[in-house]
Amino acid sequence: MSEEEGEEVGDPLFADQDPIFARKELLHVGHVPEENRIVGRDEEIQSVADEIGAIVRGDPPNNVMIYGKTGTGKSLVSRHVASRAQNAAEANGIACGVVYVDCSEADTETRATRKLAMELKRATEYEREIPTRGVGTMEYYRHVWRILDDHYDALVVILDEIDKLTNSNILMQLSRAREANKTGSYIGVVGISNKIQYRESLDERIDSSFGHRELFFHPYDADQLREIMRNREDAFQRGVLASGTIQLCAALAAKKHGDARKAIDILKEAGELARRNDDGTVTKEHIRQAQDIAEINRVEELTSGGTIHAKLALYALSSLVIVGEDGTHSTRQIYERYEQMCGVAGFEPVTENGLYKQLKEQAFLGVIESNKTGGGRSQGSYLLHRLVTDPRHIVKAVRRDASLDDLPTVEELSSMEGTRNGSQSTLGTNR
Repeated sequence: MSEEEGEEVGDPLFADQDPIFARKELLHVGHVPEENRIVGRDEEIQSVADEIGAIVRGDPPNNVMIYGKTGTGKSLVSRHVASRAQNAAEANGIACGVVYVDCSEADTETRATRKLAMELKRATEYEREIPTRGVGTMEYYRHVWRILDDHYDALVVILDEIDKLTNSNILMQLSRAREANKTGSYIGVVGISNKIQYRESLDERIDSSFGHRELFFHPYDADQLREIMRNREDAFQRGVLASGTIQLCAALAAKKHGDARKAIDILKEAGELARRNDDGTVTKEHIRQAQDIAEINRVEELTSGGTIHAKLALYALSSLVIVGEDGTHSTRQIYERYEQMCGVAGFEPVTENGLYKQLKEQAFLGVIESNKTGGGRSQGSYLLHRLVTDPRHIVKAVRRDASLDDLPTVEELSSMEGTRNGSQSTLGTNR
């Protein structure tokens, strides 16, 4: 039947069915899966529930800070538990709200409170207009208090990547709101951070007011990652995944980081590569290619919240590894290369102690490892740093920062092999 005779014809520019993906949302970072898809986090789920669970009974919840490396399920578990708490509270006749705020985007107190107010308005019948600009932070708080008093008995606020906030005053405002008679609703705050040192950065008054409990999420092991990957197989069309791709994807993630997010990213990117190449099957080769892309993205994400000097420190160590023969380098060696790279990029270097702190932070994030060693009577003890990430990936990720794209490329560094930075011996420091 022709189109003129009434047959509906789709747009030939778009395929009726994705040849690779069936439920691509299962591979999206922000997706909160069904309970039976959450693997290896039963204890963590219970721990978070123990802290905020009082809200279900109409009692005040505890505030909680969750620490752990990227991809350990912190956001997933927090959103899952908060959603279940909301449903359980409502079943008990308690009006409970849940708001998720990504502080990497809402990185100031004003932006975070505006996001909070907007999300509460969207979930209720609050009729007042909330301006998107031109008003102060306290005006957004006033909208929040009004919405809570009009519509809610309790609220759970999830502040993801809380360390990205330039001002932590929101913690005191939320935790003391009921005590200060700003609202009659109970408020529980779940803060999430990759940085275990975050608490040290809090003002003593805010830390005391927040009065939170601390939980730590550990990386997934290989068996857990395999199960997580198997629970994502139906993101693909039937028969698209070649034999062994799931196992390889999980093994690559477990070997380096235990990062479930990375494993899922690799799987998604492999599917994208297959589709772009018009391949009908996602193979192990697609997985290996996707790993390189995902690793560069992971390093970029880990360093995105750090200072320019953290990126330069990583670049300095990476360049030493690419150019030199040794896999480990002292703080002094890295600092000498770092100073050179600051000159190339046009930045004033921090002190050697400042660089040491940057390296310590990267060790916590799992990008490098730092181990104390002894150099004998003449040298004393010092730290040796080694990468746990491919230096080529770090160089590519760092150079994505527009202010650092004058730094040498991987290819340029590779051409310098054998011309190390004049630091042929390991120099001792007091670190």
